Amino acid sequence: MKLAKEDAQKLTRDGLISIGLYLAPIVLMFGAFYFTNFKPWQGANELPFKVPHLVEGVFKNLSSWGLSVIVLLIGVVELFAGLYENKWTKNERILDIVCYVLPKIIIAPVVAYYSLELLPKILPYAKGSFSWVPFWWAFAIIAVADDLTQYWYHRLHHQLPWLWRFHRTHHSAPYMGMAMAGRQNIIYTIFFSQTYLTVALTYVGLGYAALFVKVIKSLITTGAHSNIPWDKPFYTIKWLQPIGWVLERFISTPATHQAHHADTMDDGIGYYKGNFGNMFFLWDIIFGTGIITRKYPTSFGIKHYKEEEWYAQLIWPILKSKKEGSELSANGPMVGDEVHETIIEPLALETRVAS
Repeated sequence: MKLAKEDAQKLTRDGLISIGLYLAPIVLMFGAFYFTNFKPWQGANELPFKVPHLVEGVFKNLSSWGLSVIVLLIGVVELFAGLYENKWTKNERILDIVCYVLPKIIIAPVVAYYSLELLPKILPYAKGSFSWVPFWWAFAIIAVADDLTQYWYHRLHHQLPWLWRFHRTHHSAPYMGMAMAGRQNIIYTIFFSQTYLTVALTYVGLGYAALFVKVIKSLITTGAHSNIPWDKPFYTIKWLQPIGWVLERFISTPATHQAHHADTMDDGIGYYKGNFGNMFFLWDIIFGTGIITRKYPTSFGIKHYKEEEWYAQLIWPILKSKKEGSELSANGPMVGDEVHETIIEPLALETRVAS
């Protein structure tokens, strides 16, 4: 299955726009330096900005163990609230649990080798060379670089058919919630491009800001995957609606991200061919890949899901499924849906406010 010429042109156009977005915080930073005559790279006498000690401690604890506790607590609430109904079968449970635990065992050493061994060999004189960048500018640079890179990594795995099967595992879950939030093919996880970019930016001196970006992003993406509609008051309570209007266009929420995980678009709510944003939904606004309905899908997953063995979903193509006709089987189709469009038309943002 080949990518149509028009589709390739759209990807190229959006890619060029992305270059401008990557450069935007850097250009704005130097523009601010120019107009204020501030030259921190010359060794300004000001001490580096530090958040209050208490706040810094909270973020460090969240980064080390706090986020895992939050995920587990929300997961327990979802489970006892019956949000998984009878869909969390033995095969799904094993897959979700292994996908949660295994990256912590496998990915951590890979990232550690990359940051402690490989980067010093590739860029021996670059360590800490940009530590003079002020905190808030470093925060902006990291936030854009990390999340825009993940947006593209995610989008391409939906729009390039030969990549789809590496990401399919995340969409096969017929439920939303903390159980499936980290559900990914291990190869897809190992090659998370934003991870290595952020580690490289940390290596050159932006690590303090990276800590705060990591925690904030994790909280947003955790909330977006939850089956608890925490964003609903922003759509139903009148005085909160202006805040909700901004919020849903800026970050991912349960409504917009659940739409991405819906198993159909026929209801006008599901939108699995768009809404690719992770921390920022803003990228979907800019590139026209988003839809906002302020409603929640009633079913999730993929229509052609054959409940493949957990190990095939975890490490395909090393191990393949025995289910006939599966995308993950030895001779399976590249895309299981017979009527699969490789890329959506750019859309103007469509807002359908729930009545």
